[in-house]
Amino acid sequence: MRRASGARAVLLVGAGWLLVAGVLGAAGVVRLLQPPAPPIVLFGLTAVLLALAWGLVGFRESLRALDARWLVAPHLTRYVGIYFLVLHGQGRLPYAFAVPGGWGDIVAATAAVVLLLSGRPRGGGRRTAYLAWSVYGLTDLLFVVLTAGRLGLEDPASMAELLELPLSLLPTFLVPILIASHIILGARLLRRNLDRDL
Repeated sequence: MRRASGARAVLLVGAGWLLVAGVLGAAGVVRLLQPPAPPIVLFGLTAVLLALAWGLVGFRESLRALDARWLVAPHLTRYVGIYFLVLHGQGRLPYAFAVPGGWGDIVAATAAVVLLLSGRPRGGGRRTAYLAWSVYGLTDLLFVVLTAGRLGLEDPASMAELLELPLSLLPTFLVPILIASHIILGARLLRRNLDRDL
């Protein structure tokens, strides 16, 4: 029961956030962001989410009550990397962002599928696999965000696709959640006596 109510609370917060991000993207507000604002917004939202996750007791308990696989499942959206490759093929995203970022996301999403099918991260082997995936996934995300920020500073038009729907949801919604989920999962995996919480 505790896990179900925790999942509901987290899903409600996420749905509200998605709605706001979608409205801002549709209204063209995100398009107005000029470099270096997009990565600042992204990291700012990530920081707020992590502060809430550790600072609000109710939210922290909701996250702690979640089956760890709920922290992995959002990473299935990283198959968006296929879309990056398509956009690069159409000349709408630069190689330096789309190809390494696209393939990195595809690998992370595919590994997430394997982890979800393998079960909860109980026991040394699965826990190690989850932790290795989380380190890889976080490193890949940070590389992609920093690359997008650098390319946006050099040539803002090259990253304009990321400020239009549907990709505007990446900096304003999805990537902050993905980064935070890696950090939260990593913290849970490194805690002692955590099998009961996973």
